[in-house]
Amino acid sequence: MDIRNIAIIAHVDHGKTTLVDGMLKQTHTFRDNQAEMEQTTILDRNELERERGITILAKNTAVQYGDTKINIIDTPGHADFSGEVERVISMADGALLIVDAAEGPLPQTKFVLRQALKQKLSIIVVLNKIDRGDARPEEVLNETEELFLELAENEGDLAFPVLYAVARDGKVWNELPSDFNAEGSLEPLFQKIVEYIPAPQVESDKPFKMLVSTLDFDSYKGTYSIGKVTQGTVKPGKQLVQLAENEVISKHSVQQVFTSQGLERVEVQEAQPGDIVALTGIDPVKIGHTLADPQDPTGYPIISLSEPTMKIYIGPNTSPISAKEGEYYTARQLEARLEQEKQTNIGLRIETNPDGHGWLVAGRGELHLSVLIENLRREGYELEVGQPQVITLEKDGVTMEPAEEVSIEVESEHMGAVVEEMGRRRADMVNTAQPRPGLTRLTFHVASKNLLGLRSELLTRTRGTAIINSQFLEYRPLTPALEQFRNGAIIATESGQSTGYALESIEKRGETFIGPGEAVYEGMIIGMNRRQEDIDMNATKAKNLTNHRSANADILTTLKAPRRMTLEQCLDFIQSDELLEVTPLNLRLRKRHLSKLAQGEGE
Repeated sequence: MDIRNIAIIAHVDHGKTTLVDGMLKQTHTFRDNQAEMEQTTILDRNELERERGITILAKNTAVQYGDTKINIIDTPGHADFSGEVERVISMADGALLIVDAAEGPLPQTKFVLRQALKQKLSIIVVLNKIDRGDARPEEVLNETEELFLELAENEGDLAFPVLYAVARDGKVWNELPSDFNAEGSLEPLFQKIVEYIPAPQVESDKPFKMLVSTLDFDSYKGTYSIGKVTQGTVKPGKQLVQLAENEVISKHSVQQVFTSQGLERVEVQEAQPGDIVALTGIDPVKIGHTLADPQDPTGYPIISLSEPTMKIYIGPNTSPISAKEGEYYTARQLEARLEQEKQTNIGLRIETNPDGHGWLVAGRGELHLSVLIENLRREGYELEVGQPQVITLEKDGVTMEPAEEVSIEVESEHMGAVVEEMGRRRADMVNTAQPRPGLTRLTFHVASKNLLGLRSELLTRTRGTAIINSQFLEYRPLTPALEQFRNGAIIATESGQSTGYALESIEKRGETFIGPGEAVYEGMIIGMNRRQEDIDMNATKAKNLTNHRSANADILTTLKAPRRMTLEQCLDFIQSDELLEVTPLNLRLRKRHLSKLAQGEGE
């Protein structure tokens, strides 16, 4: 059987997951009456992926086009999940680069294309959303060509075919059509994949070998070791060695062999050379290790990943009301879960906190870390987290810190607010562009630490219209810390239930984060002061009850709606002496030391 292995790469929201939906449906992967025929973002099965509209976990599927099996690897488009991209792209021989015909190449387009060209993949460019009213396909093609010129490692990289698509409607053309409503299909795309993407280069007559590119878990079958068969074949019962490059780590017997068919794994009696397969029975196993026949005990180079740029403290919940809202709340349970995460999320680094309490978890950015925290929360864990911190390193005696390239697309009327805010964060503007009338794209270089809290601040100042993207740029000499961005906190002095009467007084001093009838404890942050300093207030104070009328007076209190922050907004809000309590039911801000006496001792 003929095989093609392709990665789908793109910036966030440029339509790659929608295109994969069409490929699955038009190859009749599902029966006409199957639920998937009516679904969108079929591959984004993770609840968090569907909510955020982004791909977080790389995944592979397969479609049958004539006599050719096409393995499709859907990769994340956000640079924070670069570990996912870097490890799975090694399974591909070619890639579809999806570019929005209105927005053009954006920072993550550059990131994923660089990774693909490093792997020497054959690239097909697909200009998507050409039916948008503000589409500018000719200009975007020129911008894409300039990007290839910047990143190309050899002249052959510049000879890429271009297709035009309306992925939402399942239509692709070889030339820019004059009528987007005309009949069409993905047939030109399938033809181009078979014609242009090379078949996998394998040595079928040599002993079996496979680089483990990703792992999956199943409560019945255990660990799946997933990768592309680069040598020979493998059957159930086959004896294999696991290697870290050329060092033999362990020996195993293959239990089952699976290959992809649509969204399903199908058990086969023998893996075909060049196919992407999943093996069970190899446990423990690590991503980046090689599985090989003992006759040829040599391994491939271990996948090298970009280093993390941000770290965060994670520990068991130590608030006075811990262990009441989650199923898992002990340090042992949390440690076991983090160890499990480390097996598959290889972009993470996890180490014991030097002070002996909790762990320091390092990742590729705020989004990478917040997705981990949100997943733990949804799985029933209670935990506490600290302020995100950038990771510095020493080079020739100089302390270096990460810097990022930030692209901000905003309506022109809000451009002044964006420039002012980025200036306050000591960012250097390196480019401006007008992708379409009334819209400005500003590009800045800025220290990563100065980006904390930027997203929520800019969305507020631009009425929610700013589109912000960033990618790691380089390490630069450490710059001085900026002054405090936010006002002081309003801190609860008593534990109990909050009252409307008390909150009415607190509202006069600032903005509240809680409503009446909520559990509070001493040291919990219940609002933000209008001034720079922290203030202590009692949120549980009740009105003195002298008669029936005054007893009901509290019911008549009219309060403003409290400010409810998302997980990312909470992480942006907290400072070094504060923590975020995370449970399946609530997010609570608190001081690291809850009592006033302890706060003083901690300073």
